[in-house]
Amino acid sequence: MAGRIAFQGELGAYSHQACQQARPDFEVVPCTTFEDVVEKTRSGEVDLGMLAVENSTYGRVADVHSLLPKSQLHIVDEAFVRVHVNLLGVPGARLEEIREAHGHVVILPQCAGFLRKHAIAGKVSSDNARAAREVAAAGDRTKAALASELAASIYGLDVVASQIEDHKNNTTRFLVMSPIADHSRRATAMITTFTFRVRNIPAALYKAMGGFATNGVNMTKLESYMLGGSFMATEFYADIEGHPEDENVARALEELRYFTTHMDILGVYPSDRTRA
Repeated sequence: MAGRIAFQGELGAYSHQACQQARPDFEVVPCTTFEDVVEKTRSGEVDLGMLAVENSTYGRVADVHSLLPKSQLHIVDEAFVRVHVNLLGVPGARLEEIREAHGHVVILPQCAGFLRKHAIAGKVSSDNARAAREVAAAGDRTKAALASELAASIYGLDVVASQIEDHKNNTTRFLVMSPIADHSRRATAMITTFTFRVRNIPAALYKAMGGFATNGVNMTKLESYMLGGSFMATEFYADIEGHPEDENVARALEELRYFTTHMDILGVYPSDRTRA
């Protein structure tokens, strides 16, 4: 094995699938929470951490965005995983027998249309792979799990219905986290991710963003979230195309610093968006 990579969930989770896709030669280490992933990576117990940050149907994973700035970790890669939601039942179960489908709160809305059509009640589980394990253990033909084919193979379940997600482009973006920053890599397309807080002056955000427009830097993501539960303290999270050493990016970041009280680069890494 080349190293160890931690992920949130149990074996068979979509994060497990992301690990196999991004680091196929790494040993996977399941964790109960995102915080556990961060702590194991930060402490050196594992080499890398895999964190889900957003889904094309459900939106952003808010817990992760709040964790990233204080994690002391660095983004070294991104991975996009096509999330095929499958209805997994005990061996021999038929679709018409199933009355409950168990899955994470994030996955239930991704296949809500299918569940309504077949009069199946969605039940929240802490993890999709855990739902698969528990369905297998219960042996109840009326209960199913919403999970991956990987989970079906691990827990000995049948795929009663495959790819039941409402939107066929359903995709989750993951970030590969490391305790060591690496800004040395270069690729045809690079992403720089950073957080910042604007100064308390009129139109500060508008002025801070102006440098990216005038220098021709494409910003692919800009999100805000409150700090410490206060409406008066806001931090922004951004992705831009390019490397901080590119002349136009360097100029844009220099202008940004003028209008901010804090700016922290979380990662510089090759873009995986051609596979999104």
